[in-house]
Amino acid sequence: MISLERSKMTTQSESAQYVVDLSHSKAAVLKPVPVSAVTLAGDFWEPRLRRIVEVSLPSQYALLESTGRLNNFRRVAGQCDDPYKGLFFNDTDIYKWIEAAAWAQVKGPIPALQKLIDEALDLIEGAQDSDGYIDTYFSVERKKDRWTDLRDLHEMYCAGHLIQAAVALHRATGNKRLLTVATRFADLICDLFGPEEQGKRVAVDGHQIIEMALIELARETGESRYLEQARFFIDARGHGTLTGGRWGLEYFQDHVPFREMTTLCGHAVRALYYVCGVTDLVLENPDSALLDLLEKQWTNLTSRRMYISGGVGSRHDGEAIGKDFELPNARAYTETCAAIGSVMWNHRLLAATGRARYADLIEWTLYNGMLPGWALDGTHYFYVNPLEDDGTHHRQTWYECSCCPPNVARTLAELPGYVYSTRGDEIWVNLFIEGEAEIPLGARTVRLTQRTRYPWDGAVEITVGTSGAFALQLRVPAWCTEGASVVVNGEALNAPIVSGDYLAIRRDWTVGDVVRLDLPMPVRHWESHPHLHENAGRIALSRGPILYCVESVDYQGAELDDLVIDKVTPIDAVYEPDMLGGIVVLRGAVHIQQRDKGWDAALYQPLAQGQVDLATPLTLTAIPYFAWQNRGAAKMAVWLPHEHGCC
Repeated sequence: MISLERSKMTTQSESAQYVVDLSHSKAAVLKPVPVSAVTLAGDFWEPRLRRIVEVSLPSQYALLESTGRLNNFRRVAGQCDDPYKGLFFNDTDIYKWIEAAAWAQVKGPIPALQKLIDEALDLIEGAQDSDGYIDTYFSVERKKDRWTDLRDLHEMYCAGHLIQAAVALHRATGNKRLLTVATRFADLICDLFGPEEQGKRVAVDGHQIIEMALIELARETGESRYLEQARFFIDARGHGTLTGGRWGLEYFQDHVPFREMTTLCGHAVRALYYVCGVTDLVLENPDSALLDLLEKQWTNLTSRRMYISGGVGSRHDGEAIGKDFELPNARAYTETCAAIGSVMWNHRLLAATGRARYADLIEWTLYNGMLPGWALDGTHYFYVNPLEDDGTHHRQTWYECSCCPPNVARTLAELPGYVYSTRGDEIWVNLFIEGEAEIPLGARTVRLTQRTRYPWDGAVEITVGTSGAFALQLRVPAWCTEGASVVVNGEALNAPIVSGDYLAIRRDWTVGDVVRLDLPMPVRHWESHPHLHENAGRIALSRGPILYCVESVDYQGAELDDLVIDKVTPIDAVYEPDMLGGIVVLRGAVHIQQRDKGWDAALYQPLAQGQVDLATPLTLTAIPYFAWQNRGAAKMAVWLPHEHGCC
């Protein structure tokens, strides 16, 4: 029997406002810090969080209305006669929007947002059946088809997003209305599905999320049956119950039981949501063998199947992860939701292990995997995030399958909850973001202030606002391979500083003490594994936690394919406050390959002797990859030929 040691139901005053509530999780090495405890500031993240509230959430709600998603609930409640509109899982877009709008109000009500939430809650409550079932695709003319196609029609996926929204709304605002709806639906699912010997149906949904949603519901309510149900769904998958799909059992991760699944494969978002649920299960009930397997899966993914951006998913066909080293640039799928799934998984692995590599990947993926999916204007989104483009790929305001826009909004609204963790009398600094924090630490609250221009500058000052003995654990990112330094009140810390690890500073603090962490940010040149043939002879550029790319708009007619960069040429980092919302631009020398005109009439030629001639250097202008395609249509590339590999 899985145990869950907490009360049956928490009130909002008792329930801290955690993104993932690991406060009582037995196997959590690190404990969460409430979203409400952290206020983000600075020139990078604070304007983006404000844009979510002022631009993205209102515009998304308008699209939920204009595309019929809200009307789908009205028709169930008898308020309109319109036909069902959109895809069969469109309910989830509303649920994710509510989750984002809830976390946006964690510091206090925002009347305009709360009005929209209340309107949506009225519709959702009116669409729930007497037995607890709610799914507008099946609520009217398809009632007889409920639970008949779990492989493809996402009923439990919809339930999972409903549960997550309900938990978030309760934690952030104390509002129980959606939690009541969600628990009724969860109870129905628990009554219908389970072990055959209990007279229940053995089945799983084709799209995971119900697993981690049920575990979070168990954490919120104290009801262990939801945890048991999540374990049932995890154990039931992998036995070939989802047969007949277009892409086979691997697409659903239903080809082998989880404990035999050595690599992540199939649909990228489903796979990542799946391992989130399994990691949640481990956090509640310690299982060293299962945690070891999860870490092996992570290692395979990050060393063989992940893009340099942190993006996951190399195939448009089946939105799949692909095989080892199958990482095409122009045809990369790398769905924005997959990057978000990766952040969610690494957040859980960090809590389970305390290993800095997971915080490193959270940060890297936030900047380079998720942020590209959201335009600087706050109203346009990428579903697919290629690492090379001919200028035809553009962000859109909405999609028929519009999972990514509200997913971006909820992730950014939750961001303050990712910055810090705690362990005993230690505060772990996971992310470097300017702002204020009041962190519960045992019986006291510790005040910290971060001052930094990160990610553009590696200097981070943390001012302590509470006296007493405790430790600060500072993450030293793996990208900072040398030269990192730490001083406390102006005196150098006498301790080894290891990149890719946390540095402990334990002392009896006095109000006003200042810790300064300096992380040098030289431009780094990256190459790919030799088996990743597409990138042979090419390099990519990064600085600090930011991946860079080039856009044709900066090269006035030159073909990006002909740009050649010398990996020993100095590159300068220049802050441009008026460019793309304020960015650091990389500038240096770049050449244009001079190709024989015979290529105009030939696709293949005998190998030429000697080196390719290089013309007079141009000025390299590289911008952060997250900012590409914000200046109109332009070709883009992350990987560029280097001088000794261009021929």
